[in-house]
Amino acid sequence: MLNQIETKNMSDTIEQVKCLIIGSGPAGYTAAIYASRANMFPVLYQGTQPGGQLTTTNDVENFPGYPDGITGPEMMIELQNQATRFGTDVRDGWITKVDFSGDIHKVWVNDTKEIHCQTVIISTGASAKYLGLESEQKYLKLGGGVSACAVCDGFFYRNQEVVIVGAGDSAAEEAHYLSKLCTKVTMLVRRDEFRASKIMANRVINTPNIEILYNTETDEVLGDGQVVTGVRAYNNKTEEKFEIPATGFFVAIGHKPNTDIFKDFLDLDETGYIINVPGTSKTNIDGVFVSGDAADHVYRQAVTAAGTGCMAALDAERYLAAKESDFEVSTSTYN
Repeated sequence: MLNQIETKNMSDTIEQVKCLIIGSGPAGYTAAIYASRANMFPVLYQGTQPGGQLTTTNDVENFPGYPDGITGPEMMIELQNQATRFGTDVRDGWITKVDFSGDIHKVWVNDTKEIHCQTVIISTGASAKYLGLESEQKYLKLGGGVSACAVCDGFFYRNQEVVIVGAGDSAAEEAHYLSKLCTKVTMLVRRDEFRASKIMANRVINTPNIEILYNTETDEVLGDGQVVTGVRAYNNKTEEKFEIPATGFFVAIGHKPNTDIFKDFLDLDETGYIINVPGTSKTNIDGVFVSGDAADHVYRQAVTAAGTGCMAALDAERYLAAKESDFEVSTSTYN
């Protein structure tokens, strides 16, 4: 009798969900739009940063369909409204624990609420690494000249002087990209050499309008209270400080995928990105799919994230259809 009561209590407290979407950037909301239209009744948890990285981007001009551009926060509101219009259940909160070890995909919200899911779409994205300077964070939040994506924001600094921090392949690639738009790019490299591959380092070294300052770190991002006007840097060997005029400050010291809670169940690469089956959104766990920057360390664009969100929803829909077909066949055989 006690076991029956316990079972009833568990069924009353555990929510059953057909499709759970974790994350609310372009990937998550696009997955939600497609899943809703396929009658999968998706539940989407927004996570710790509702709207994802685009909420820190002041202007988005490279997403198709916005000829006059749009701010990142506005774009995320429009995507959310589109998802809810089709029936997505958008909720506050974040997933703090998962268990993908059995046939039922279990997740916990805010360490309390337990949900059992037929399918899970992971759209948790990645977070850009920043230096952590107070002045850097100030102008990042103001949208006044600090960025972690040259491809996203370099356009706004055409014919201007900018500073970029970093020494790896990504930093070299972004510095080279900026050199095509800006009159001068000053590259701050913390050590006396690049971490980038030889070919990438040589490409930067041989670009005339890129100045490389080795053994150099950032002391402060300078500005007028609204926008960036320069950078105070220092030589970590001599401790000499000096100022560099600039209207843009780009940080290219890497990204960290938001995938820690999945590491015990999903295959991750050496830097933590989820490994998907090539050409699909499938992970190593049946019924669990990935979209956006949680699996993409190459492109990291809103439009590519949205595309993989579509893929994840379609893959989840086909997975459920196959499961239902198998169930009907087994039931028919049994009868």
